[in-house]
Amino acid sequence: MPFDTLGLSAELLRAVDDQGYSEPTPIQQNAIPVILNGKDVMAGAQTGTGKTAGFTLPMLHRLSQSPATKGRRPVRALVLTPTRELAAQVGSSVETYGRYLPLRSAVIFGGVKIGPQIKKLHHGVDILVATPGRLLDHAGQKTVDLSQVEILVLDEADRMLDMGFIHDIRKVLGLLPKKGDRQSLLFSATFSEGIKQLANRLLDRPIPIEVATRNSTADGVSQVVHPVDKARKRELLSYMIGSRNWRQVLVFTRTKHGANRLAQQLEKDGLRSAAIHGNKSQGARTRALAAFKSGDVRVLVATDIAARGLDIAQLPHVVNYELPNVPEDYVHRIGRTGRAGNEGEAVSLVCVDEHKLLRDIERLLKRKILKVVLDGYEPDPSIKAEPIQNGRKGKGRSQSRGKGGGRRDRRRSSTPKKTTSKASPAPPKSKSEQSNSTGKSVPAKTKHKRRTRRRSSAI
Repeated sequence: MPFDTLGLSAELLRAVDDQGYSEPTPIQQNAIPVILNGKDVMAGAQTGTGKTAGFTLPMLHRLSQSPATKGRRPVRALVLTPTRELAAQVGSSVETYGRYLPLRSAVIFGGVKIGPQIKKLHHGVDILVATPGRLLDHAGQKTVDLSQVEILVLDEADRMLDMGFIHDIRKVLGLLPKKGDRQSLLFSATFSEGIKQLANRLLDRPIPIEVATRNSTADGVSQVVHPVDKARKRELLSYMIGSRNWRQVLVFTRTKHGANRLAQQLEKDGLRSAAIHGNKSQGARTRALAAFKSGDVRVLVATDIAARGLDIAQLPHVVNYELPNVPEDYVHRIGRTGRAGNEGEAVSLVCVDEHKLLRDIERLLKRKILKVVLDGYEPDPSIKAEPIQNGRKGKGRSQSRGKGGGRRDRRRSSTPKKTTSKASPAPPKSKSEQSNSTGKSVPAKTKHKRRTRRRSSAI
């Protein structure tokens, strides 16, 4: 079935042809006609199957068929994404396919100055792509009006919930027309009970569209597990990259600190590497990704923030240096390779601590993953499993929250926990005591604590 049978305008077909596409993917073939008819959609598709164009093309068509009102352009379509990288990717897709249409678009997310975004919104945009946190920042400053939104898209809805955006999404829904007065589209690569509950709140009699088994991986991706001791993972990773001459490798870790440390270790091994995660500035993330795509950086080490929104043409290798805590994230990680029908390889380095995480992943996939022990890297059977620390102080789930807009991080850091202590007799003065600005003696330890509190409140 060619694109010109789907009912898209000539301008959109011209833009699609410019990209070299002649036939729609299964998700595009199934979703585009339904969206063109104005129906709400709950769509499930594997990553890398063209789902972004699956909602972008019909959205552009519908908006172009009904010109905006005179005067300042209202926001007529809103696309919410969980991460900055995914927002940028969707924004690029809107510009690419809408190049021959008189529609304006903007992308807003945290981690960058808000001033230029305010200026662009002031001039009016038809299509707004945003992360929830920064969008609510604009709504709070009254620099955006969402009361005339005609089409709402939630892209990667499952990741949105996993990152703790449900409360922000509810706030955004309160700024929009009621669900019967707008078209709502929900796209997700994995489904959970939370997704179903969100769909009931968001969608009005949605049409379900699934083009593959739920929570499945692309057929073109080969998967293998290499059992190895945790202390030898980095050694094995360097060996594989060097001996197999891998030129472009995306490596996933569980924590930001772990990503930084691994990138530094790989650099010492002679492998040009960079790290990308939520603590990096947007500029640093953009530069690292650009260097990786161009081949200047051979290894990109990332946390799960990069599992969504990274569209790297023909990425050959993905390595799970550490398995994710959430099994669905495995699907999204390895979905960075084998995109658009290409073949890819997903390798997982699994130590004894991660056996339960591996079983959870296999249970989700409903299949066993091939396990191959490499010569010279056989696991030591005497090593006992230890609990996995999910980030700082065992609270790693929170390290992935709020990456889209930054509001959550600011709110958390600006309200340091109060500390209380019982009164005790003042100890005799010693050389370790220092004078504060009032002339009273303050123990050095207490002064350090005050400096720490002041510094944390300014982040």
